[in-house]
Amino acid sequence: MLLNLTKKLKRFHKGGIHPEENKFSAAAPITELPLPKSVTIPITQHIGAPAKVVVERGDTVKVGQIIATHEGFVSSNIHSSVSGKVGKIDKVMDSTGFKKMAINIRVKGDEWEESIDRTPDLIKDISYAPDEIIKKIMEAGVVGMGGAAFPSHVKLSVPPDKKVDHLIINGVECEPYLTADHRIMLEKPHEIMVGTHILMKALGVPKAIIGIEANKWDAIEKLAEVAKDYPGIEVQGLRVQYPQGGEKQLIEALLGREVPSGGLPFDAGCVVHNVGTIYSMYMAVQKNRPLIERVVTVTGKDVKTPSNFSVRIGTPISDLIDAAGGLPENTGKIISGGPMMGKALNELDIPIAKATSGLLLIPDEKAHRQEVYNCVRCGKCVDVCPMGLQPVELSLLSKGKDLEGVKANGIMDCIECGSCSFICPSNRPILDYIRYGKSNLKKAPK
Repeated sequence: MLLNLTKKLKRFHKGGIHPEENKFSAAAPITELPLPKSVTIPITQHIGAPAKVVVERGDTVKVGQIIATHEGFVSSNIHSSVSGKVGKIDKVMDSTGFKKMAINIRVKGDEWEESIDRTPDLIKDISYAPDEIIKKIMEAGVVGMGGAAFPSHVKLSVPPDKKVDHLIINGVECEPYLTADHRIMLEKPHEIMVGTHILMKALGVPKAIIGIEANKWDAIEKLAEVAKDYPGIEVQGLRVQYPQGGEKQLIEALLGREVPSGGLPFDAGCVVHNVGTIYSMYMAVQKNRPLIERVVTVTGKDVKTPSNFSVRIGTPISDLIDAAGGLPENTGKIISGGPMMGKALNELDIPIAKATSGLLLIPDEKAHRQEVYNCVRCGKCVDVCPMGLQPVELSLLSKGKDLEGVKANGIMDCIECGSCSFICPSNRPILDYIRYGKSNLKKAPK
């Protein structure tokens, strides 16, 4: 089976790099983290409008109870991940580096909403109609858990002028170090398959493809074996190539289709969801369980026990670091996410959010920028750009605040994968300038 899969490996064909993988926690099974003393749950854990707080200080809440409701279509419900008493409702620092409104809950016991099925039994029969499935996913507050945190019900609401014929499940996890999705595939394969069938029914599509990179052979083999009992689902091995987990790159690799500039997967006849999101959708539809916890990788070259934890939303990151053996003395930086697209954190009490895929502890000697030199016009950033852009030109135009120039050169097509900065021999902060240019363009008068 291994040989057959090797012959069939696919990949995207424009640009890409292969950074050191460092999947130290790949063999660490998912461990449930003990309940924290308190949680701090941000009301903005998704793209779109912040949720509206519907509890007050002093209220008693149960696990799974709604504490903030979605405001508009592109928004998401927020549920309590613990039982206890509501404390402060105030702005706190989150993983974006900005203070945002959040709800603090002091934990008391572990009392759940009665409607939630907490049994480990697999439920294969799907008794809901497509519109009911989408409604349950919306009510459960499920968002994209691969990092974007896009409200999942929006992705499932295909515009009437678009035709979707494929569901793509992203099991790539191409960021170095991170292994949360890998472990979910190994430990919850049947739930992923049922979750995939749920979405196939919601979308009315006959085919689904689960794409997994070849550095996760055990997951490829496991899901390929399980998929035999689930018609219409194919498991496809992929060559290891960053950023293959990008939606556009994954669609091109699996189907040979190109998402047009400024377009969405809808425009290529696809809907793409991450495996962690699929598992949460299964729990939402079949178990009536809202998104109140997720798997988070805690890792780094000097971390004592690289781990994958199942953790309640709102838990302070310090709890996870302690459980993985504590903060190494030589830690110079803590990254939320992976080293390519993650963001540095400046506090240890920042809460875990729905889109927190990992915590990466970087040693001090690797945590600082290297000296920046003049661009030598080598063209390496152009060669590795998976979107076919000219990153060096975009960075210079962005630095000079040339809004017309960055727009004309397709800056909004940049997926911010960081391949350009990674490959630059002059250590130029190319992506930083591009992000600056995108931000200025978004703020400019229309």
